[in-house]
Amino acid sequence: MRKIYSTLPALLIATTVFGQEDSTKTKDLETVVITGQYKPQSLKNSVYLIRNISQERIRLSGATNVQQVLNKELGFRFSNDNTLGTTDVQLMGMNGRNVKILLDGVPLTDRGDTRESLDQVDINTIEKIEIVDGPMSVSYGSDALAGTINIITKKKGKDDLSVTAKFQEETAGNEYYPFSYKGVHMQHIGISGQKNGWRFALGGTHNDMDGFGGDAYGREKSWRPKEQWMGNATAGYSNNFFTIYYRLDALQEKIINRDTINYLNYKAIDKRYTTNRLMHQVQAQFRFNNKANLATILSYTDYERRTRTTRHNFETGTDELTTGAGEQDISGFNALVFRNTLSYEFSKKISFQPGIDINYEKANGQRIAGNPSITDYAIFASAEIKATDKINIRPGLRFIKNSVYDAPPVIPSLNAKIVLNKKTDLRLAYAYGFRSPALRELYFSFHDANHDIDGNPNLKAEHSNSFTGSLNWLLAATGKLRLNSALTGFYNVFSNQIDLALGTGNVYTYFNINRSKTAGGSIDNRISWKKWDASAGFSLVGYYGSQYTNSNYVKEDDRKFLWTPEINSSITYRLDKYKTILSLFYKYTGVKPAYNFGTNTANQEVIYIAKTSSFSLADLTASTILHKCVTLNAGIRNIFDVTNINSTSASTAHNAGGPLPMSYGRSYFLGLNFQWNKK
Repeated sequence: MRKIYSTLPALLIATTVFGQEDSTKTKDLETVVITGQYKPQSLKNSVYLIRNISQERIRLSGATNVQQVLNKELGFRFSNDNTLGTTDVQLMGMNGRNVKILLDGVPLTDRGDTRESLDQVDINTIEKIEIVDGPMSVSYGSDALAGTINIITKKKGKDDLSVTAKFQEETAGNEYYPFSYKGVHMQHIGISGQKNGWRFALGGTHNDMDGFGGDAYGREKSWRPKEQWMGNATAGYSNNFFTIYYRLDALQEKIINRDTINYLNYKAIDKRYTTNRLMHQVQAQFRFNNKANLATILSYTDYERRTRTTRHNFETGTDELTTGAGEQDISGFNALVFRNTLSYEFSKKISFQPGIDINYEKANGQRIAGNPSITDYAIFASAEIKATDKINIRPGLRFIKNSVYDAPPVIPSLNAKIVLNKKTDLRLAYAYGFRSPALRELYFSFHDANHDIDGNPNLKAEHSNSFTGSLNWLLAATGKLRLNSALTGFYNVFSNQIDLALGTGNVYTYFNINRSKTAGGSIDNRISWKKWDASAGFSLVGYYGSQYTNSNYVKEDDRKFLWTPEINSSITYRLDKYKTILSLFYKYTGVKPAYNFGTNTANQEVIYIAKTSSFSLADLTASTILHKCVTLNAGIRNIFDVTNINSTSASTAHNAGGPLPMSYGRSYFLGLNFQWNKK
């Protein structure tokens, strides 16, 4: 860790002098955003504060999955379950179950308690990622308490025909073998075209990692081997008044967990987790005139997660199925989404959007009690009222009928944007959040060597009140210099928040926290000067839980809010003469305190403050145009060689205690991108 701390001051000085995030979008205020809007509009005019990550930022990062893009963003933290080979996201101090993940506005389906679907999206199809911090329950319903991540795919090009191909090779720590076996390997190919309003796209991506670490026989790897096959197909038609398209996203993911060899009988256990997902969506828009627009989404997801456990006999070379609980399992989830909205502009000062939102989810499998289903019906409406040229107000209401729970009679929200002067905007918002327990939290049962979790059918629904604000300054805007800054703050109060806790028989189950809170703020500065683009940001996030502060246990620490700081930055420099862009992406995550139950030396049951150590992540990348159709990407990922993060937390349902896995260490990548466009 000394190397991390010794390097940190130099990086901070450099990034502060030059001024992060999307290094190619210092003119972010002119960026067109979609999430939560009546129609695409500039970020400057939106009542929401939306973070935008562009396609070029994704390309410059050399990322092969969405996690590698988001892990340098303020407020984001990822936790890895190396037993299952999955990763969950945390946003603004809240777990992934409170984060809404959308693909083109359609919710992604997850089997377990984590948002593993975030890393099951083909990054080569992404046009941009939009992030809204705080609840968007009026627009998107359940789960959207901590924030919404909308992954927007590429829709149309400028050419009649376009062909893309990409391959990238990356080491896994110090392990590598060309094109297969050790290391990380990615291949992609795609073709798209359009003519006379008709358009199509077809593509596929293969990601392969043979794990990392392991014993002399390549077993018991610390990072599980994972292979993904992803395909997509799109067909559609559009003209000046009407747009319709169908999109299919297909995924097969295989994760292998190989135990060590038992030399008493020369046998070993192999576990294979296979995920299959088919996501169909039809989206249509009809523009009646310049004032009225109708948008419809119909989506169906078929999700299956298969667990297959075998005992391999090394003497005979044969496999036999094991018979332990949960070792042979198929869990299935089906999700249907229908959403219909009408946007109407009464005048230049008043716009109105009513909508219908229906979500249906069904589950089945040996680990699911029965064949449960949940249907959520909602009617919502919002308006944008431009009270003056400088004040824009957006009130909203959502009415819900849930098939399992008594939803609140109405969910309100209120957003306002105030122009203080030509260079300064103020945004204020209040939103009420509601989240019904998911099927996995109610009926899911998961037991293996590392997990003992039972669902709780007696859970109550979550409720929240959220307050957010932001102040945006455009400090300078000349031909060679552009400098802007944003100051944000939030405060959330949750009732009946759902969390995991140890129950009877050392089995974890879900329960409702009486009351919890999160609070925090951030400041983000961006500068563009000649060939430089840079930014630096700082955030502080705090958490309070009443189950700890109001407990009768002996308290070893009187703190109520537990705070975690973050710093992030980036620098991009363009060498026009060599057609090269150099980029440095950096993030520091401070010590994360957390409440924990335990026993002290006097054998008293106590609540103590556990800590997860601080760490720094940094990537250095270069992108060079070799030919008008060929670009070379190269770089170093995880420069500080962070592998495990020290933690004093006790064992939980997803963590065996001790060091937390972060990465397989410093890696090096090299990739070629090919794109041919018919002129």
